[in-house]
Amino acid sequence: MPTKFLIRRSEYHDSVTLMETARELTRLPGVADAAVVMATEANKNLLREAGLLLPEVESATANDLVIVVRAETENIADHALEIAKKHLARRPQAAAAGQAFQPRTIRGAVHSNPQANLAVISVSGQYAAAEAREALRNGLHVLLFSDNVPLEDEIALKKYAAAHGLLLMGPDCGTAIINGVALGFANAVPRGPVGIVAAAGTGLQEVSSLLARLGVGISQGIGTGGRDLKEDVGGIMMREGIKILQDDPDTQVLLLISKPPAPTVAELVLKQVQQSDKPTVVCFLGGDTEPIAAAGAIPARTLQEAAYLAAAEIEGYEGPSADEVIEQETADLRDQAAELKERLSPEQKYLRGLFSGGTLAAEALVIWEEMLGDVLSNVTTNPRLKLKDATRSEGHCAVDLGEDEFTVGRPHPMIDNDLRLRRLMQEAADPEVAVIVLDVVLGYGAHPDPASELGPAIRQARTRAAAEGRELIVVASVTGTEEDPQDLSRQVQALEEAGAIVCSCNAAAARLAGFIVKWET
Repeated sequence: MPTKFLIRRSEYHDSVTLMETARELTRLPGVADAAVVMATEANKNLLREAGLLLPEVESATANDLVIVVRAETENIADHALEIAKKHLARRPQAAAAGQAFQPRTIRGAVHSNPQANLAVISVSGQYAAAEAREALRNGLHVLLFSDNVPLEDEIALKKYAAAHGLLLMGPDCGTAIINGVALGFANAVPRGPVGIVAAAGTGLQEVSSLLARLGVGISQGIGTGGRDLKEDVGGIMMREGIKILQDDPDTQVLLLISKPPAPTVAELVLKQVQQSDKPTVVCFLGGDTEPIAAAGAIPARTLQEAAYLAAAEIEGYEGPSADEVIEQETADLRDQAAELKERLSPEQKYLRGLFSGGTLAAEALVIWEEMLGDVLSNVTTNPRLKLKDATRSEGHCAVDLGEDEFTVGRPHPMIDNDLRLRRLMQEAADPEVAVIVLDVVLGYGAHPDPASELGPAIRQARTRAAAEGRELIVVASVTGTEEDPQDLSRQVQALEEAGAIVCSCNAAAARLAGFIVKWET
């Protein structure tokens, strides 16, 4: 099939526009495959894997837009490129006459909505700090969804916010639930007595969803942005979030979630925890639990454990304990893995985790490193175990497809499944792969029906492996609730009908996969 390309030098479009354009092209009759991406090195590697990286495209830079189409004929490919140009040239329609006034600045929005107390900012990183500063000066709390904000701007903004009694959640804060309102990627969960402060978006989603399944709601879900607990930033927003929840009469229990902070920052955070007698569960994924316990807090090793430990601290809670649930679940998973291992050939020995949630990838790594030893990843804190090329798996590995290296110039995998579908087929073609692990994250902002795309891909991958005489095991977890727009039960059913084994949570999925590839279960 002929492949045609178009390079638009120094042309930028937001990732959702690129996703919509690519989907429009792939739906055209006679088009076999298409990609519309910024020419980052990671995206060029992905084009190479798909057989779409033409020699001329190699010279494109990360500031250039690349459109590549493979079609049945050259005329169809040329037509698709014209369609792409027209789609990208479209501009949002102006507001209809008589429509309510739409402010174009923070100041205008505050003037027209004087009761508002929070701004959500999602603009290009080079402009985000200025907009956040304007919002703070107007007395607004800020959820700064934008990434690529300079570190020095983050520090200055957070110091200003803290000095004025405001929250600056972010940069790169994808999730918060404030006064029951979901912001960014978040789930439909009930109000309740657990207050969460998280430097991890999908961590907040996973824990709040697990609490909801236990019948426990949250008072607030405060995101801080992933860099907040770095030594340079000093955990400013996590400490401010803790103070707010310690003073909040509706919060009985605090729950903190993060990857391991810098030691000096962990000390500051735990010092703030000690300023209140409210029970506080602390989950620093993969970190040392001894300082947490020494500070009088309750350490949790996984997100699953954190949810159960927080629930157990609520007055009147009568549900199962973390130890009871995990012990019984682990025994069941061992038995299930022993049966599944019998289906594999001797050559199949590796697991591959393809994650849309960075915190879920980190949780799986904590579990797998304890079970299996070395596991490669693009999000590990151990330089020795860092994947040389995140677009190519080696041995046991966990890949966070939501990392910046994959999302520059394309939508986040919680919105767009295309990247993960391609990677799923790539892993399925490896005869040494035994099990593939997927996380599926539901909620506001996420893909409206992820199983409708992941299900057929899972079925195709397993069918292809079967045609080559192999069994391919796909293990999944679904983060969400029955009240989410995507409907938890419907998503689970669709994935199971496609041949996936769906576990109760991400930690359970990681344990099952680990037992399958472990020499002894």
